[in-house]
Parts: sequence; structure tokens; C-alpha cells
Amino acid sequence: MLSLKKSCVAFFAAALFLPLFFSCASVPSDGAASSGEIEKRPVGETQAAASKTAEPEAVPDSRITLLFAGDVMAHATNYRPGKFGRIWRDVAPLVKTADLAFANIEAPVSDTIPWNTYPQFNMHSEYVEAAIGAGFNVFSLANNHTNDQLLQGIKDTKKYFDSRKGIWACGLKDKPSDPISHKIIEKNGFKILFVAITELLNRGDASSYIDYYPSTQKKRAQLSSELKTLQEKSGCDLFVLSVHTDEPEYVLSVTEARKKFYRDLIEECKVDIVWANHPHVVKGYEKVEPSTSYAEQSGRKAFIMYANGNVISAQRQEPSFKKPETDWDNTGDGLFLRMELKKTADGKITIEKTEPFLITTYIAPSRQFVIKLLDDSFLDALDRTELSDWASYLRARRDIVNKRIGESEN
Repeated sequence: MLSLKKSCVAFFAAALFLPLFFSCASVPSDGAASSGEIEKRPVGETQAAASKTAEPEAVPDSRITLLFAGDVMAHATNYRPGKFGRIWRDVAPLVKTADLAFANIEAPVSDTIPWNTYPQFNMHSEYVEAAIGAGFNVFSLANNHTNDQLLQGIKDTKKYFDSRKGIWACGLKDKPSDPISHKIIEKNGFKILFVAITELLNRGDASSYIDYYPSTQKKRAQLSSELKTLQEKSGCDLFVLSVHTDEPEYVLSVTEARKKFYRDLIEECKVDIVWANHPHVVKGYEKVEPSTSYAEQSGRKAFIMYANGNVISAQRQEPSFKKPETDWDNTGDGLFLRMELKKTADGKITIEKTEPFLITTYIAPSRQFVIKLLDDSFLDALDRTELSDWASYLRARRDIVNKRIGESEN
């Protein structure tokens, strides 16, 4: 009886073992082991072969939208009404379409000093906060009015902007011995170097605290050297330079000497976008193809804005409704230039699209100066409300500025 049980156990064990044996020793279906030998493959061969045939995942292109404006000014007529958000209400939706929106703050920003108008400006932080609320987040602080309130104004301005998270501002130093200031902005896969300098000041006080480079041959050579070194060390994808220019205000033409200066900065310092201001009028812009080997390798084109005019000011107090071509009326117009850029997986950057948007400082019936897009929608609204003088005047102004821009592009 005992031997019978042992036999049964042995039988069942063999029955369980035999399928496992033949399963492990099964030959491949291609008959390669017809001689009875088991095909031997290196461990992981099947996985390696699969990985070789798998397509690598494509790296998507990076894209970014930039918007460049002009001078943000604060005359008494601009700040006395308060309600600063009202100034920006109608253009904020456009500004917010940009990842980075640039503007020049044409005054110190000090809450410890009273508001002040021309010729020695001072604005309070709430005025700038309204611009930030509208979507602006990159600011030039270097201009001819930067030291209107002397060193205290400079220090207060820098302290305010340094305290604002998610805001980038350039043009001021903590101490005179500091090198030229700059910001590295990392956004949407782009690494952007931003620098802001001024070529002129209305007074010499505390100039060593400002990125101030007068338009002399010596200082321009120094600027070029410093920018070249900064660009090389930064490892940036894109270099944006703000220049507050030493040239006559309100003059519409661009001299050949100025064009050459900007082209030299593009060639020597690898500046990609020159964003210039000061004249308080719209001068136009152009795309430039550098001739350097760097540009040839990158396939990149540079871009120059000669002046985008005023964003907000009260320089045009009394529009010349009957003579809209009057020179002083140019100070009431401005330009928003929106630019879309693409960065490919191999690091090449191209300007895919540029769009100009004309703006104007409109004096509302309440006498508050506000910014309006100079488009058909606004002009038709003026017609419907029977403000025919404004409607016909601004249509003429739009034609004048569009013609100027068109000439600058050709």
C-alpha cells in the first residue's frame, strides 16, 4: 500500500514536470533548431532591437510673444484724476496677449517724494502698478529723466522694482562701481538677455548710478566692449537692448549715423532687438539681416525700433482738429509692436511675425487722458456718439502714422 502511494506521487510529479520541461526547451518557429539544439540569444537582444527601431520623440518648437511700447509719462494732467486703471483699460487685452511686454518708465518712481510734473518728474508706485496690471512686465528705467529727483529718486525707484516679483527692470545700479546692469529672463524655453542704457541725462547728478553712456566715440567703444562680453557670458538665446537716444525730440527722421550705430551693435555685440526711444514720436522700425558669420550660422535676422512714441502723456493737450498734420500732434500717437518668435530644437531663433498696433492718447469727456487703440472699432464708436471732430481728426492721424511706418519698412 505504501509503495502504491509512492508510485502515485512520483507519477504526478513527473506529469507536472514534463510540460514545464518541454515548454522551456521549445524550438523557435523558424526551424533554426531542427538539429535539436536550442537557439541561444544574448540577454536583452529582443529589447535592444525594439529600442533601435523606436522613433525618438520630437522636441517641440518653443514660441514666445513680445510686445514693445514707448514712453510711459506722468504729467499732472495724467495723474491728478487718479483711477489709473482707466488709462489702460482699453489696451490691456492686447498687452496681455504677450508673454513679455516692454515699456520705458520716463520718471523716477518714489512714494517718499511728492508727485511732480515736467520738468522734474516723479510718479508714485500706484501709477506703475496700473501699467503692470495691464500686462507690462519688463521696464527700461534709464532715460533723461531718471535722476530728476537726484539720488533719492534713483534709490527709491530701484528698491520698488527690485521688490516686484515677476517684473524685470534695468538701467540702475546699487553703487557706482557696479558693472552695467542686466536681467536674464527665462520664459517659454527662451533665455533672454535684457539691458537698458541712456545716452543722455538732463542733469549730471548721481549719473554713476545709472547705465549712462554718452554718445561719444570713447563711451560707445566702452559700451560695445561691455555688451559683447556680457552677451558671451550670458549664454542667452536672444539679446534685447533698450537705448534712450541722444537725439532731438519730436524729429521724425532717422540719421544714417544712428542707423550705423545700431547696426554696429548688432554686428559686434550680437544684439538681436534694438528698442530705442526718447523723441516722443513714432519713427518706425525695420528688420535687419546681419552680415556676420554668427548670423549666417544662426539664420537670424535682427530688428530695430527707432522710436515707438508715447504710450501715455499729456503733451498733446489741445489736438489740432483742423490741421491734424501739425508737428506737435505727433506726441499724441504711439506704437505697440508685437513680435512672435520661434526657437527650434537645434536652438535657431526666427522672428515669425511682427504686427504694429497704433495707439492714441484720447481725452475723454471727463478730461481724463486714456489710451485707445487707433482702429476702426474706436473710430466708428466716435462717429456713433457724434464726436465727429475726434473721429475725423484721428482718422487723419492714423493715415499719417501708417504712411510713416510704411516708409520705414521699405
